[in-house]
Amino acid sequence: MNATETASYLGLAGRSDPLFSDDATALIHQVGRGTPRAVNNVAVQALVAAYAAGKAIVDESSARAAVTEVTAE
Repeated sequence: MNATETASYLGLAGRSDPLFSDDATALIHQVGRGTPRAVNNVAVQALVAAYAAGKAIVDESSARAAVTEVTAE
């Protein structure tokens, strides 16, 4: 996937408003290298990080926490 396709893919979460900020989407795409499975893995961890922090949207800090979690495995 290219960056635009990744953003569209992350937008399919079923919410009418954005769930991932633009900077989080860019980081998830970069780390996942556009591979759907890798993008999914990082996105799921970013969702968990955002939820744990009580955030309504996945921001860059949540995505960075996810990257740390995924790359530590």
